[in-house]
Parts: sequence; structure tokens; C-alpha cells
Amino acid sequence: MEDYYLLKEECYQLIGCCMEVHNCLGSGFSEIVYKDALEYELKRNHIPFAREVEYLVRYKDIILPHKFFADFVVFDSIILEAKAVSEITNNHYDQTLNYLVVSGMEVGLLVNFKQTKLQYKRIILTER
Repeated sequence: MEDYYLLKEECYQLIGCCMEVHNCLGSGFSEIVYKDALEYELKRNHIPFAREVEYLVRYKDIILPHKFFADFVVFDSIILEAKAVSEITNNHYDQTLNYLVVSGMEVGLLVNFKQTKLQYKRIILTER
């Protein structure tokens, strides 16, 4: 049960930034617009982040040629994936889980700006 509360305050701050973006822009823009606005909000709130962070996938004794690019790594401990889609699917959830696995992080936020109300899902990686 303690995993549920992992990085709770940090996630709360991030969801607040996402809500601010959604409240100001609404639900009609493309994903890149929301990412740009979210970057502004993170800077404005002095939240440490990196954008489009590249991760390599190790398989046995090699690095696979395909790379992953997480939208944001926030607080050096949370993967934040921003979407602007009509519906969050299992593929989006799995994508975020994959980013958690390759990054070694345990907490992800999957956020969808396309709905009239901001959608978000907090994802905890419990097994590796």
C-alpha cells in the first residue's frame, strides 16, 4: 500500500500544472502545444524537469537500435507523458510503463488534454 503514496506531493504539483494548462487552453490543441505550455508552467513553478529524454534499451549484452523518448522527466523521478487523444488506450499506458522500465523510475503520469476535463493516470511500477 505504501507504493500508492510514492512521490504523492510531486505528482500533486504536476497534476496542478497540467490542470492550469488545460484550464487556459481547453481541449482543442495538438499535443505539442500542450507540451510547450506545460514546459512553461514547470519553469514558472520552479519544478526541475528535462524534456524529450532519450532512453536506450539494453537486451542481454547489447543496446537495441530503437530508442525511447519520454516527454518529460520531472523531479528526476517521474515520467510524465502528455497526450492529446480522444481516448487513452492500453498502448498509451504500456508506453508509459516501458519508459518506467528503461529509465529505472517507479512513478509515471499519463495525462490527456483532449477531453473537456483533464484526464490523468498515475502509474506505479511495482515489478521489474
